[in-house]
Amino acid sequence: MATQKLYAGAKLRELRGRLRLTQKIFAQKLGVSLPYLNQMENNHRPISASVVLGLAQEFGQDVTELSTGDSERIVTDMREALADPVFTAPPPLSDLRLAASNAPGLARAFLDLHRAYRQSHERLASLDEALGRTDSAPSPWEEVRDFFHYCDNYIDAVDKAAERYATLKGPDIPIENTALATLESLNIDLTLSNISELRRFDPKAKQLALSSRATGATRRFQLLHQVALLTQNDLLEATLDLAQFQSPAARSIAKIGLANYFAGAAIMPYTAFLRAAGQERHDLERLSDLFDSSIEQVAHRLSTLQRPGAKGVPFFFVRVDQAGTVTKRHSATRFQFARFGGACPLWNVHQAFETPGRFLRQLAETPDGVRYVCLARDVSKSGGAFGAPVRRYAIGLGCEIGHAEQLVYADGLDLKGRFEPIGISCRICERSDCHQRSVPPLEKRLSVNPDARGVVPYGIDPDLP
Repeated sequence: MATQKLYAGAKLRELRGRLRLTQKIFAQKLGVSLPYLNQMENNHRPISASVVLGLAQEFGQDVTELSTGDSERIVTDMREALADPVFTAPPPLSDLRLAASNAPGLARAFLDLHRAYRQSHERLASLDEALGRTDSAPSPWEEVRDFFHYCDNYIDAVDKAAERYATLKGPDIPIENTALATLESLNIDLTLSNISELRRFDPKAKQLALSSRATGATRRFQLLHQVALLTQNDLLEATLDLAQFQSPAARSIAKIGLANYFAGAAIMPYTAFLRAAGQERHDLERLSDLFDSSIEQVAHRLSTLQRPGAKGVPFFFVRVDQAGTVTKRHSATRFQFARFGGACPLWNVHQAFETPGRFLRQLAETPDGVRYVCLARDVSKSGGAFGAPVRRYAIGLGCEIGHAEQLVYADGLDLKGRFEPIGISCRICERSDCHQRSVPPLEKRLSVNPDARGVVPYGIDPDLP
């Protein structure tokens, strides 16, 4: 079987830049010639086995990061953006891959530009948004979502700080005790109150109120969130400085996201959680009991286990509402999500609403031929009082089929049997025989026969662009 060649010029240049080495010195340390290094950095030649070995031995580089990361995500995002009708002749897939590999910064700038165009267009189409609006800045929410997405949902400095905090008073001390001691040292009073919010902090009065309506897992999470804001502010601000968000709103939303990250990582410390996940074969209910956390919190944490040198199973994690809109999405795998609109209707995450309290399993295959074990479950959230609205969501968690033996949920499944064909979004999905297609693919030529009617009222030629 032929070995796939590794082209990672952009990452090689990035590493050299972080080390502040010239091409000449970098080449010497790797034991290659200067012209050969130049060719590898520009993707004219693949990275050789000797260079991979040199990166690991000389610089302690996690070589698995060379073959994973942004490239495939950028290609998928560009394909979806270029499916916009504003583009009359999308470039071929080979060009997109070349741009993602050789010029990822330019590719991201294009995605930012298209996002700004799309949002401006949507504002003009809505009177209540259009009047008096002239800016074309990206949505702060989407900007933050993309920040975590392109970090593989793993923030190393924050994760390690949370792990240190979790063992601050000793490895066997409950995290609540550590958090309560922190509040006491800061002269902050904690109360449980019948408030509409989950958490309310008054910095002047030094009073923190947590909702008595919330579950214990939610209260613990909100307590650690406030601890993060109180004790880790310098770290959070430094991380935000590096991210260079385009608006104060995006920065503020990202700070909440980073505090949430700290809370989850403190409740489920990386090393302990990674070990338990392996021992329990990623059984969400067992991990929920062990770490006194909700099913959603555990699933989200599993998607963050991407620490260099100590990586867990690469999972994707998604949360959708009843309309199919993706409200959370993170992926450490090649699995991609639609940037706009809902997810593929053939994906089992949509069926979870029909079977509350049950885990649904699915073997799925995406258009790129990658196969996954997918898990879905509803996660309805009570308002905590009669008449309070119930928030209904479903979560999806999955990994590539090669990791199936590490999942208890794969037991009993025919891993060599039928895989459900799922896609990213109808407008970029190339499958011509999907019975759930809602709109035609914009990159393919359609044929309409008035004398014949299939599942959809048109045919798709898979070979003609």
